[in-house]
Amino acid sequence: MPHLPLSTLPSMPARLLVISLFVYLTACGFQLRGQLADLPYERVYVTAPVGLTIGADMKRALRTHTRIKVVSDIEKAEVVLQIVHAINEKRILSLSAGGRVREFELGYRVATRLLDPAGNELATLREVHLTRILPFLDAQVLAKATEEEMLYRDMQHDAIQQILRQVSAINPG
Repeated sequence: MPHLPLSTLPSMPARLLVISLFVYLTACGFQLRGQLADLPYERVYVTAPVGLTIGADMKRALRTHTRIKVVSDIEKAEVVLQIVHAINEKRILSLSAGGRVREFELGYRVATRLLDPAGNELATLREVHLTRILPFLDAQVLAKATEEEMLYRDMQHDAIQQILRQVSAINPG
């Protein structure tokens, strides 16, 4: 095994700085994006309006990123995470001099609330609203339609992460 010259090794102050930054970040609760804090509940029932994919995606996120058991019977749940609505929005953001659309603003709005199995509200209605900009060219209509769908899926994923962070901050009881 080759030996590294001492000049290539980090100095003691640099090593202390890296270690202290690591300790500081972990002590303040910093988490990498995609990692979820554990929720203060063991069993959750997720309900969403028929036809919305966010319900299934929320269940998948809970199963994948937390230790929570997603139950299929409301009576076995500690809490009910109710997705009240999820709405895709689209508005014209800018026009060219010729009156053609240059950019759209896409929005995704989802409202949730936390209930006990009897239907009593544990946390009031909360809404997450996300936006993205979609540049638009008439010559790329099919590609832009695919990009638009990808942006909506990305916003839904981000909304799920935000909702779970909000729910993890709610103290049970």
